[in-house]
Amino acid sequence: MSTAVSVPPASPGRVKVYLDFARPFTLLPPALGVVSGAVTAWGAGHLKPPVTWSLVMPVVYGALMAAVLNAASNAINQIYDLAIDRVNKPKRPLPSGTMTMAEAWWFTMATFVLAWVLAWLASPDARHECFWIVLFTSVLVWAYSAPPFRTKRHGIWANVTIAIPRGVLLKVAGWSTVKTVMGVEPWFIGAIFGLFVLGASSTKDFADIEGDRADGCQTLPILYGVKKAAWMIAPFFVLPFVLIPIGVWLGILTGNRTLLLILGPALVAYGIYTTWLLVRRPEELAATENHPSWTHMYMMMMVAQVGFALAYLF
Repeated sequence: MSTAVSVPPASPGRVKVYLDFARPFTLLPPALGVVSGAVTAWGAGHLKPPVTWSLVMPVVYGALMAAVLNAASNAINQIYDLAIDRVNKPKRPLPSGTMTMAEAWWFTMATFVLAWVLAWLASPDARHECFWIVLFTSVLVWAYSAPPFRTKRHGIWANVTIAIPRGVLLKVAGWSTVKTVMGVEPWFIGAIFGLFVLGASSTKDFADIEGDRADGCQTLPILYGVKKAAWMIAPFFVLPFVLIPIGVWLGILTGNRTLLLILGPALVAYGIYTTWLLVRRPEELAATENHPSWTHMYMMMMVAQVGFALAYLF
């Protein structure tokens, strides 16, 4: 008579572990942001240079840089959030034990260095504006997660150190892969995205209250309560996009006037809908890991990126 033997499941391959650690779902939006910024720069001022390999390759390097730098950001965040993730996200590689801390540090440093190399290559005419932007961004990314600053613990400062690199500087870095950033237009566009991220970045904090509180992180939902925090961030889903028609009327935004005047109100309407999801039952934000408003925050960012690219492409 044979005896059934329980075979333990095979451990995941190392490549999959590193992919999970990089959080691939989050890598596309920053890459798209750089491409959108580059296309925006290409069409700005209605002066569209010929599309050549020398024009395209810095954009390719820039898009790869943005994805790799975001992987580095995810990595350093998971290293210093280990205690929080043991509560909020125990299946991630570090708290689950499928990755060692040494492997995590190796991956973090390798991705930072690779991002800097790609940023150096993403600089046409030897201007290297992208490199200096990325170097400064790396400092902010580190300050958000790591001591001694760890701004993640300090209320609105967490939002600021997310909004500057992921909102403002992402668009400007993309612009720098095609044209110089010395001008008002790239920074005006970056400010629109930065203001959006300043509020929208808090959507992820509601479901993480338990672990964040245990680690001493003073996020907006912890400081002000779920309901008040939801109302605090709601305007940032709407007001930044009012700047699009204002920028057109002031002559700052030089893309296709008709498309920009459609994009602005469309994003305002989308933002109002997302705000309604936020404030109608704010308690659900803290009870659901992937609340619909979190998904719509990412979708709004993608729509805005594609919308700007189209408005400057045509």
